[in-house]
Amino acid sequence: MIKPKLKPLKWKQSWQLHAMLLPGMIFVVLFAYLPMVGITIAFQDFNPTKGFFGSKWLGLDNFKYMLELPDTYRIVKNTVIIAALKIFFGFLAPIVFALLLNEVKNKLWKRGIQTFVYFPHFVSWVIMGGILVNILSRNGGAVNQLLVAIGIEPVFFLGDPGWFRVTLVVTDVLKEFGFGAIIYLAALSGINPALYEAAVIDGASRFKQTLHVTLPGIMHVAVLLGILSIGNILNAGFDQIFNLYNYLVLDSSEIIDTWVYSMGLLQAQYGLATAVGLLKSVVAFALIAGSYKLAVKFANYRIF
Repeated sequence: MIKPKLKPLKWKQSWQLHAMLLPGMIFVVLFAYLPMVGITIAFQDFNPTKGFFGSKWLGLDNFKYMLELPDTYRIVKNTVIIAALKIFFGFLAPIVFALLLNEVKNKLWKRGIQTFVYFPHFVSWVIMGGILVNILSRNGGAVNQLLVAIGIEPVFFLGDPGWFRVTLVVTDVLKEFGFGAIIYLAALSGINPALYEAAVIDGASRFKQTLHVTLPGIMHVAVLLGILSIGNILNAGFDQIFNLYNYLVLDSSEIIDTWVYSMGLLQAQYGLATAVGLLKSVVAFALIAGSYKLAVKFANYRIF
């Protein structure tokens, strides 16, 4: 079949379409590209009163100083551990939830459960932080009252370094797993019902139908999302940790983003903080590029 050749539109015919792009392009230039001039601070002993052109140039001294700091490796280690745990459990939870919800046949119940678990995604960590501080409090928190009622010692969730990481991962998964399940529910709705009918005729139980029909049906989506999540290994969640951490758990909870905030805004070490942020962005870019290559290879996923 010969496809008809489309003629390119002339400027007079298409200027309205180009004009619709203009607000978005201005927004990107002003808020994405223009602020990138600020990365020059990473190579300077930046003084706000002298500005970009008057501050002393240091070359790579800020980066060398950053690598010599004893805190650097602890912060990177914290970031990778917390982010890896969040990625792992945040990857599994939506799949399990989507599979379980797929078994609910009552549409009213199904929609009610979906709405209930989606809701936390739209609540900011500022509000969630306040709620969690109250319900996880060692003295009078609802969770510890429940533990005491069943004979278990109260747990200092937000003050014990070991429990703090567990709390971060669990609360992050609880907040996001419902929204993350949307993609898997969409993939489940695309599975051909004839496959289930054939499985029933062959005598397959619900478990075997899930194992041999449902899981293979969503596997390509799971592989794709799993590979792309590798790019977030240095994003441990600034909003969540900033609203929950305290000096008692600083050694096990301080991450790159909170350290940059502390150095840059609280201690006015602008050059050092920008150097750390820039290095993190470069590594994250490499990880995202690598995960995209893996997605192309294993999931045949392409953007370009």
